[in-house]
Amino acid sequence: MRRKIVAGNWKMNKTFQEADELINEIIEGLEDANHKGVDVVLCPPFTFMEMTTDYAQESEYAVGAQNVSSFDSGAYTGEVSAKMLHSMGVEYCIIGHSERRKYFNETDEQLTQKAELLLKYNILPIFCCGELLPEREAANHFEVVKSQIENTIFKLEPLDFAKVIIAYEPVWAIGTGVTATSDQAQEMHVFIRNLISEKYGKEIAKNTSILYGGSCNAINAKELFANPDVDGGLIGGASLIAIDFLKIIESF
Repeated sequence: MRRKIVAGNWKMNKTFQEADELINEIIEGLEDANHKGVDVVLCPPFTFMEMTTDYAQESEYAVGAQNVSSFDSGAYTGEVSAKMLHSMGVEYCIIGHSERRKYFNETDEQLTQKAELLLKYNILPIFCCGELLPEREAANHFEVVKSQIENTIFKLEPLDFAKVIIAYEPVWAIGTGVTATSDQAQEMHVFIRNLISEKYGKEIAKNTSILYGGSCNAINAKELFANPDVDGGLIGGASLIAIDFLKIIESF
């Protein structure tokens, strides 16, 4: 049975003190929250990673990174490797986020390398895919998502792919306050699951967690998560407010 996951992507937000306060608010809330059966993941900036993993040792959440280098090690100033993340107890890592693709020109080849390195060090990739507004308006959204998946994580062997989590993020809904309708989310998640089934078989497809990302919040999470193929959310802005993040976790 596939897992329900709510992951908070903090992006480039919070000072050290603010991050400390947010983590403690979430920890306190999780003690009272009805989150059994839901895996909670916090993805802070690298600067707060050690603090977040330290707290996680006695708390009910796992830690994810927002990015990883496509190199294993070496003279790559400013990069953070999968081996480094593993050594700190990081269990998940976001790759392929639309902001990384747009602002840092990440390629399919780099994303494939990142996925392979994460799996080498037993870190679960959260692979992002999704279309731009003109692509949806042109009715090309299915082909765009198919291409993003086929050119990257579909190059993995079946046993490796089975460890990947997919996050569908319609780019036109990220940070805009606009959310895909429940039907739009379900439609794309079914499409993705069918692609997996055709490539790797029904069993792997059935057990792959597919998250929704794109202005998911405390108000619309319950409706989105009610869809049979939406297995949770990759949460942006709402993950920066403890009470909202906790409400999303309780939305299943």
